[in-house]
Amino acid sequence: MSTLRDNWRVIFLVVAILFSTFALFSPTMGNQSPVGEDDSATNLQFGLQLDGGTRIRAPLVGVTAEDVEFNGDSERVVEREVAAQIAGADAADVIARTGAESNTVEATIENVTTDDLSAALDAAGYGHGEVRDGVTATTRAETVRVLQSKINEAGLSGGTVQQVTTATGEHFVLVEVPNRDQSDVVDLVGERGTVQIDIYYPTSQNGTRTYETREAVLTQADFTSIGTAQESQTGSGAFVPVSVRDEPAPEFQTAVQDTGLAQPGGTRCTYMEDGGENTTEGCLLLVVNGEVVNAFGMSPGLADSMRAGEWAGAPSFQLQTRNTSEAQEIAINLRAGALPASLDLSGEDSGTSSYISPSQGESFKFDSLITGIIAVLAVAGVVFVRYGKPQVALPMIVTGLSEVYILLGFAAAIGYPLDLSVIAGFIAVIGTGVDDLIIIADEVMAEGSVTSRKVFQSRFRRAFWVIGAAAATTIIAMSPLAVLSLGDLQGFAIFTILGVIVGVLVTRPAYGDILRLLLTEDR
Repeated sequence: MSTLRDNWRVIFLVVAILFSTFALFSPTMGNQSPVGEDDSATNLQFGLQLDGGTRIRAPLVGVTAEDVEFNGDSERVVEREVAAQIAGADAADVIARTGAESNTVEATIENVTTDDLSAALDAAGYGHGEVRDGVTATTRAETVRVLQSKINEAGLSGGTVQQVTTATGEHFVLVEVPNRDQSDVVDLVGERGTVQIDIYYPTSQNGTRTYETREAVLTQADFTSIGTAQESQTGSGAFVPVSVRDEPAPEFQTAVQDTGLAQPGGTRCTYMEDGGENTTEGCLLLVVNGEVVNAFGMSPGLADSMRAGEWAGAPSFQLQTRNTSEAQEIAINLRAGALPASLDLSGEDSGTSSYISPSQGESFKFDSLITGIIAVLAVAGVVFVRYGKPQVALPMIVTGLSEVYILLGFAAAIGYPLDLSVIAGFIAVIGTGVDDLIIIADEVMAEGSVTSRKVFQSRFRRAFWVIGAAAATTIIAMSPLAVLSLGDLQGFAIFTILGVIVGVLVTRPAYGDILRLLLTEDR
């Protein structure tokens, strides 16, 4: 029992190594894919630098007016009034927000300028302060949330979205998706993802048959219980089963009745067949990102329930599409929501996208492994030359490597994707870790051999105070890089800090116990 109590630090190190082994190789870890999937022998996740994939870095489209006077109007009214004064804009392209300190209005339509928004506010009768390029922090955060949801819904494993702020205060959204072609990722994140239902219906004016469109009778916010995209069993095409929230359901039912779609026997839509020519009885138009992607009529059963006023009691139907890929895209957009602002991928405002092939990623992975091995061999050589005693040098090398192994297990446990910056952090951990172990060995052996346990503990404590002070300095220096969104520097800082913490709490004390067992007589 006394032996266990005296060597609990070594036992703690062994437990940490066992946990890392479980995190690295167990198929039950919730954040990883099963071992062996994608030819992987571990649960480690790799970023696109080591696995190949696509990176997109772009600002958001939009301009913002500060200190807007809403004149008692609601946010929705302000959005409609301002959008009406901007050419080509609708209410979805304007975001009005009330705040504790100031009200803001954002125009997120492409090619809009600060002068355009200023003129629109003046024309709508709303006083305002400064009008600047860019969107608000709230819009950036919502965009990141929606993009991450889109990536998750599309099944792009390992994809991440985050905000990045440059030293000059510019804000960008950074999207990284491993193992995916550039075109696929751009198609997914490059569109606003708006989905709505319009009604296209015939009417009569002065005895002449004409057609009108009632826009946005259902919007994304009105849908709930989004089903999985499915192929049609009765012919070509596909569909997405959806339910409508209770609040907008009666209004939609009334709109269908008023526009004549709920007639006996339903309606047959020929809108897409004839390019919008006036030959159809009436259609529900499925509009995605401002474009009509499909048009469909009303089935007899659905029309009967609409006409009888029963549909609103159980509001559900199918969004018809021409193919399965369209249905999947619509399902993703409905679940994730529409982007409040789109990414500027034109490259004119520092928007960039890049693609790393899987073969290049494998090359980076191999080079990183070689670099790590060289670092370990170099450290081992210096240690052996310095001490010439295996009982001092070997535990030092093993303890230093165990620190990296524990960090790898932690990365696997939380699903943190490894990239070149994290590998650089590991190499830094090897160097700083061995430096601390050398301080311990030098302090313990400074006055020749040590045989007394009491003398050993006294010298070890002095060394540990030096190590603790150095660790605190490193953590303080690295903390800004870890919390700020500075891209690759963040991963380097996070794992350097974690390495220092693991070293101070686990590996350095364990090395002290191992050294005491090997050097002292009264163990």
